This record gives sequence, structure tokens and C-alpha cells, in this order.
Amino acid sequence: MGASHDDLKRTGLYDLHLELGAKMVPFAGYEMPVQYPLGVMKEHLHTRDAAGLFDVSHMGQVILRGESPAKSLERIVPQSVESLAEGRQRYGLFTNDDGGILDDLMIANRGDHLFLVVNAACKDTDIAHMRAHLTDCEIDVIDDRALLALQGPAAEAALSSLVPSAAAMKFMDVAIIDSEFGELWISRSGYTGEDGYEVSVPEANAEAFARALIAIDTVEPIGLGARDSLRLEAGLCLYGNDIDTTTSPVEGALEWAVQKVRKTGGERAGGFPGADRILAEFENGANRRRVGLLPEGRAPMRAGTELYASEDAEAPIGHVTSGAFGPSIERPMSMGYVSIDHAETGTRLFGDVRGKRLPVTVADMPFRPATYKR
Repeated sequence: MGASHDDLKRTGLYDLHLELGAKMVPFAGYEMPVQYPLGVMKEHLHTRDAAGLFDVSHMGQVILRGESPAKSLERIVPQSVESLAEGRQRYGLFTNDDGGILDDLMIANRGDHLFLVVNAACKDTDIAHMRAHLTDCEIDVIDDRALLALQGPAAEAALSSLVPSAAAMKFMDVAIIDSEFGELWISRSGYTGEDGYEVSVPEANAEAFARALIAIDTVEPIGLGARDSLRLEAGLCLYGNDIDTTTSPVEGALEWAVQKVRKTGGERAGGFPGADRILAEFENGANRRRVGLLPEGRAPMRAGTELYASEDAEAPIGHVTSGAFGPSIERPMSMGYVSIDHAETGTRLFGDVRGKRLPVTVADMPFRPATYKR
């Protein structure tokens, strides 16, 4: 974001996006498809009903090698990486010394090394962060592979028609599988709340692989617009919107992402950046919290909307960080931060939308249950 058009990078599927009629927009330093002719609403619903193919090649792919890359990585994340079994993947967080979140990432144990996927907008700083703190590891930045996400209830049938062994994988399994498209690095995961896969494919074969998938009747190409409403219905954070360097894992309602062994009293408690604040918040709670929000009426409350405890309150008690209309739940939805006194499910608040206070209710997330194959 913020780069001129000439500065924007392109993924290896850029020409295919144009051929498919995509509307391209700047995102995280890349020209990316925001929607195709089907349109955001239908792309969202198609992913929920069948299968959507997303180009996520702008994200960073990194391999960590060393004597014990898991033990090393635990120095800069609050996750239990040492307990991650071979062939499994886990959601992780890079934290800073103030207990804020530098980025969120996926960590996969592939036997003699770890495979990480980091956000596009953060990947340069993430890699510099790892090089500074993981001097005992070899850090290999993968720049000759594309990354595709295939999501939705028809994803298993679609991918297994090309790669039969993918069908046996469970949620958060990872595997390296030879195929006619070269060696595929597959995880059964995604960021839509749907069952599905993320597949790293050699750049030279990425277009052929994408064409083979969208040639299947159930698969449609899907843009960033639908990806955002899908992940929001699933209650999943977008880094830079819903979590950032000022929000802690506890404020972000991400306690589930920190295993017991890294918490106070655990066998490998602390030792990661910001541990003093983060562990204290696990014990005592935080002053604010990320919550789901369901506005009344049809108007979405977008990022930046200030939230108030009453219709005539003078000081805001929080703000919205993401908001959109949810095509599957057929109503507007938002997430945001509120003071802990106003975070209980069912609390009625008011959002200031263009100078008018509109009612909104604190709600549990996800707004729609996930359908992962566990």
C-alpha cells in the first residue's frame, strides 16, 4: 500500500488474472485481483457452496534449518514449536518487546526443517527480524514458488482429482507430494473458515496448476474482496487491521494460540519478546478486547468507526477494525476493540456512522461455524 503503480510487484499469475477478467488493485505492494466478473457477493457464496481458488503468492514463504530450528524459533514466538509434530502446522505470532504483535504466521514442521508462511506486507521485516534473532539458523527465503489457496466444501474432491493423496490429509496436516505440476507443498488449511488447502507450487508450473483447478466445474477464481468477507465471517484477524504492534495476544482474543507450556508455570514459560506483559495479561486480563459486533439494520460499520457506551456518551469506549456485509449470514458484521467493561456478549453499544449513533451488539465469533475437516 502507498506504492506508486510502477512500484507494485506482480505474482506469477498476473497474466492469468487479466485473462480471467479480474479487476486488479494495489495490495501489500502487489497488483492483486480484488474480484472477477462473478462479483464479490457471488464469489463469496460460491466458496461457501463449492470451491474458490485464491492467488496468495504475495505472501512470504521461508524455510528454517539448523540444529534445532523449533527451539530457536521459540525465542521469538510465544507458541510451543518444539511440541509441534512432524507433518503438522500451527498458527503463530511474532511479538515485540512491548507485547504487541509484529505479524501472524503459519509454522509447519517438515521433519528436518520448519516451513513458515508470513504476511505479504510484513515479510521483509519478518525476515530481517528472524535474521537478527535466529543467528543459529539457516534462513532460506523461497522466491521461486507460487502459493494458491483452494477453499470450500468441494476443495477436497477438486484437489484430489489432481493429487489423490491430498484427500487423506486432516486439518493442519502438511505434506510434500510429487505431482505432474512438480513437488507440491500442501497444507490442509486456509483463512476462510472453510475446509480446504494451501498449495505451494513451483513458479514455472503455477499457471498450469491454476488452470487445471479452474477447469474443474466446481472451482471458480476468487478475489481479495470475497477473501475479506469470508475471513471476517470466520472471525479471523487481518494483520494491520485487527492486530498490530500495539495489540497483545490477550487483547486480540488469541489466547488459544499460546500453548500451556509457554505460559506461567509451564515447562518452557516465557522467554519470548514481550513475555512480561503477555503472561501478566494471561493472569489478570487486559484492559481492552477484540470482540465481534453485529450492527442493527443493513449498514455495515467499517474500520475506524468509533464505538460508544450509549447514544449520548461523549468519550468512545472502542473502535471497529474490520467491517463488511456477510453474504452467508445475510447481515452486516464487524470486529473491533472495546474496553473490557463493555466486552461481554450481548452488550449493546453505539457506533458513530457519519455523525449518527447507530446501535450495535457485542457478539460471539465466528459469525458462521467453521467447517474444517478434523
